[in-house]
Amino acid sequence: MLLKAMAAAGAAGLVPPLSKSALAQAPLALTPACGDGTEPTLLQTEGPYFTPNSPERTVLLPNGAPGTPIMLTGLVLTRSCTPLAGILVELWHADDAGLYDNEGFDFRGHQFTAADGSYRFATIVPGRYGGRTRHFHAKFQAPNQPVLTTQFYFPGEKDNGRDRLFDSRLLLKITGSPQKIARLDVVLNLA
Repeated sequence: MLLKAMAAAGAAGLVPPLSKSALAQAPLALTPACGDGTEPTLLQTEGPYFTPNSPERTVLLPNGAPGTPIMLTGLVLTRSCTPLAGILVELWHADDAGLYDNEGFDFRGHQFTAADGSYRFATIVPGRYGGRTRHFHAKFQAPNQPVLTTQFYFPGEKDNGRDRLFDSRLLLKITGSPQKIARLDVVLNLA
């Protein structure tokens, strides 16, 4: 389903879709390392650009939007490394120029984790803006549990050291060239 949507996006003149070989590269070592005593993923601010009620979708590629395509993926786990199905995952980020769509839902969407605890969003690498380095915003919520709001960062960015919110514990693992796959596994504060 996701591959078909990405192929349609490519056919419509959007950013090039990720190939099947790029998707096959997605499995990486867990981030963070998971085991006894694993700490939950770090909380961070949602920032001023969150918009509630985003559409349920996995492809966040508006028609004609420029940018470098990327597949954001990962697992949602308990502290004891059990994958969690049915977790609400919401993603939002700036466009290639560092601007947020505050009137619509460009580069915004949500989904629920699959039976294996996985999530995937096809989107672009966000642009930098005002004192912020490149980042994704995300929320994760298990039914009847508190929301984990956090941000994911890109390794090797020159602005990482200047961004007051940057935390290296939230660095994405990125593979693939030219088609990028970014991964960050999220640990919720559940046993």
